[in-house]
Amino acid sequence: MAYYVLCMAGAATFRKMGRRALPPAHTLPPLSILKPLKGTDPGMLESFRSHCVQDYPEYEVIFGVSDPHDPAVPLVEQLQKEFPGRAIRLVVCRQVLGTNMKVSNLIQMLPQARYEHIVVNDSDIRVPHEYLRRLMAGFSPGSRRGGAGERRADIGLVTCLYRGEARRTLGSKLEALGISTEFHAGVLAARRLEGGIRFALGSSLAFTRAALNAIGGFRPLVDYLADDYELGARIAAAGYQVELSTVVVDTYLPAYSLPEFFRHQLRWARSTRHSRQWGWAGVGLTFALPWSVLAVLGAGGAPWSWGMLALALAMRVLVALVVGWGVLRDRQVLRYLFLLPLREFAGLAVWIGSYTGHTVDWRGDEFVLKDGKLLRSGELAIGGD
Repeated sequence: MAYYVLCMAGAATFRKMGRRALPPAHTLPPLSILKPLKGTDPGMLESFRSHCVQDYPEYEVIFGVSDPHDPAVPLVEQLQKEFPGRAIRLVVCRQVLGTNMKVSNLIQMLPQARYEHIVVNDSDIRVPHEYLRRLMAGFSPGSRRGGAGERRADIGLVTCLYRGEARRTLGSKLEALGISTEFHAGVLAARRLEGGIRFALGSSLAFTRAALNAIGGFRPLVDYLADDYELGARIAAAGYQVELSTVVVDTYLPAYSLPEFFRHQLRWARSTRHSRQWGWAGVGLTFALPWSVLAVLGAGGAPWSWGMLALALAMRVLVALVVGWGVLRDRQVLRYLFLLPLREFAGLAVWIGSYTGHTVDWRGDEFVLKDGKLLRSGELAIGGD
C-alpha cells in the first residue's frame, strides 16, 4: 500500500509538468523517424499514416525490413503513393548482425538518416498530430533538471508513455489494463523515487546522434532483448539526461488468447528481471490484492484481515484511476475496471513465473536469456545457466 501511495505521488509529480507549450516551428530541428518492421500488426496502415500527417516542419520516415517479401512492404508502398510529398523510404536490411533483428535493422537504417535528431518507435505505435513537436519540446532547456548553480546535464533522450488499445479477447483486455494501471504506475513511481528516469520505453525513443555515438551506437545493443531499456540506461550512464515527454501514444494490441497473453507477459517479465534485478524482485511486494486475500485465509477471516483487504482494493482502484485515467486518459480503464482483481492475480502469477526459467518466445522464435542477451536455444553451452 505504501507503493500505491508512491505511484500516486509519481502521477501527481508528472501531471505538474502540464502540457508544455509547443515550441515555435522555426526553432524545431529536422529529424529522421526510423521504423524497423517485421510482419504486420493490427491497424498498421493507419498507424503509419499518423506519422505522415505530423504538425512538424521537416522530417523523413525510414522503414526497414530484413526480408524484401515481408508482408509490411506493400503497406509502405501504399503509404508512399498516398503521401508523395513526404520523404518516405524503405530500406532492405540484408545482414543479420545479431539475435535482435530490430536492432540489426536499425544499424543498417541509421546511415540512411539525414538528420541529427533521430526518433525510433515500434511498428504498432499510433501518434497524435502534435507528437513530434511534443517530443522535441522535451529537448528544450526548460526540461532540464537541476537547482540554482547546479550544472544541468544535456538531454540525450526523450521517451513517452503509451496506452494499449485492446481487442475483444480477455487476454488483450488484461494486457491493456496492465499497461495503463500497473506498468506505467511503476514507471511513474520509479521516476519519483529516483528523481527522473534512467531507462526508455519502446513506444518512442527520440535522441541525438551525439548521445547515440557516446554509447557506441546501436551495435552494443544487437543481442539484447530489452534494447529500449538498454538504450536509455546507457545514455543516462554516459552523463545525459533522459526525459519523459508529456505526449501519450497508442499501441494496438493483438487479440491475445490467454496462453498468448501469458507468453507475452512472461517475455516482458523475464526481460525486466534481467534488466532491473533488484527492482523486479521488489515488484512481488506490489500485488496487494493477492497478498491481502492470503492474509484473510491465513488469519481465518479475522475482522482486521477483511478490513486490510477492503483498503487494499480501494487503493488499487484509486491507483488505476489516477494513473490510467488521470495521466493516460485511457477510457478502457473505466470500462475494464471490474477485471482489476483478475489482472492482479495474473500479474503475481507472471512475476512468479519469471523466476522459473530463462526462455522467451519472440515473434515466433524461441530464445534463452542470459545476462539480458538473447541466445538461440542451441547456442547455450551444456551446463550453462
